[in-house]
Amino acid sequence: MVDGKTILVVDDEPDILMALKDLLEFQGFKIITAEDGQTALSIARKESPSLIILDLMLPKLDGYKVCRLLKFDKKHKNIPIIMLTARTQQEDKNMGMEMRANEYICKPYKDEELLNTIKKYLG
Repeated sequence: MVDGKTILVVDDEPDILMALKDLLEFQGFKIITAEDGQTALSIARKESPSLIILDLMLPKLDGYKVCRLLKFDKKHKNIPIIMLTARTQQEDKNMGMEMRANEYICKPYKDEELLNTIKKYLG
């Protein structure tokens, strides 16, 4: 289905990171993980993943900054970014859209919802 498309999953909660990694690898994706924003940014710039799943509340650099730095960079602006976060307030969603995130999904999420959103961007 996905022919080795790479997804960068960024979350500082190891349990969530592993759950997402398992779910997406089972679907045939190649998964790279990062537990903080700084690492996520350097991996994204180096690897140019097909898609990024990005938490907001991260050590070193928050998800908003990571998103903004990638989306305002000519080389990486077309990488779809799905914000996956526990922040459910409308102003958080608005900020995510201002940073040019492609999607904003609140935790707790449903696997099916996340997979359908990923398929929207990666086929």
